[in-house]
Amino acid sequence: MRDTRESRLLLVLLIAIAFALITVDIRGGEDSPVDGARRTAATVFGPIENGVSSAVNPVGNAIQAVKDSGDRHDRIAQLERANAGLKAKLGSDDRNRSRLKQLDKILRTAGAGQYGIKGAEVIAIGAAQGFSWTVTIDVGANDGIKRDMTVLNGDGLVGRVTTVGPNTATVLLANDPDFTVGTRMESTDELGFASGQGDRPLRVELLNGKAKIKKGDRLVTFGSQADKPFVPGVPVGLVSRVDPSGGDLTRTLYVTPYVSFTKLDIVGVVVQAPRKDPRDDVLPPKPKPTPTPTVTVTVTPSGDVPADGLQQEQ
Repeated sequence: MRDTRESRLLLVLLIAIAFALITVDIRGGEDSPVDGARRTAATVFGPIENGVSSAVNPVGNAIQAVKDSGDRHDRIAQLERANAGLKAKLGSDDRNRSRLKQLDKILRTAGAGQYGIKGAEVIAIGAAQGFSWTVTIDVGANDGIKRDMTVLNGDGLVGRVTTVGPNTATVLLANDPDFTVGTRMESTDELGFASGQGDRPLRVELLNGKAKIKKGDRLVTFGSQADKPFVPGVPVGLVSRVDPSGGDLTRTLYVTPYVSFTKLDIVGVVVQAPRKDPRDDVLPPKPKPTPTPTVTVTVTPSGDVPADGLQQEQ
């Protein structure tokens, strides 16, 4: 529309009419003569308004959520801390139960062999780049530990002490290639020497090349002079393979050790040797053989066959 005198007069007239309608509507209240027109407009433009409101409300809710997020985050953080504390407590209880079980087993072993022991915890292993199998324990000279003392756990022979510091000591494990211990076979008393082979079974050379040995036979330590470095009667392992004798002066055995050298935690250092050789008393009870079920088959003769089993002639 061009800006003319007529257009200006029309604009002024429309503004005056608008103000007049507003005044009449306000004064009329609920009985306003323009109420019908307002409801019609609401009917037409209401859905559009609702759509705009629906689009805007999530933004408002998001803003409110941001305002409340501080309190929620604090609550979540508290719950996470409580959960972590509970898990730590449960883990600690499981750990303590495991250690108590290990310690109880060691005390039973020490009691059976009448060994005086000093409990210790494995706190480090040997250097990964080295070829030796060693661990560090948390007891040393201040605890009465000396070089060449026997180290055991609830399962059997762990190794011997090689280096002693004020509060720690190094233990050479029985599976180390430089480790050798005198052994005695259960019951037969055949003597030999066991050597470590890393993660493979121990290699045992029996002094008697004609000794009768079978898979599953058990060995214990023979003991050393003055009980150093080994006290007698400590369980070593089970025979897993026997090489043919071949007429040699010695006989080679392969023995699976009782001790799992990759799962060491609580051990005992023998600080006092037994008064007498415990022989086989420290070995665990032998498992009872599982009985083999037997099946009895009873043959019942049929009615057409005589009791003597012979067919009668027709």
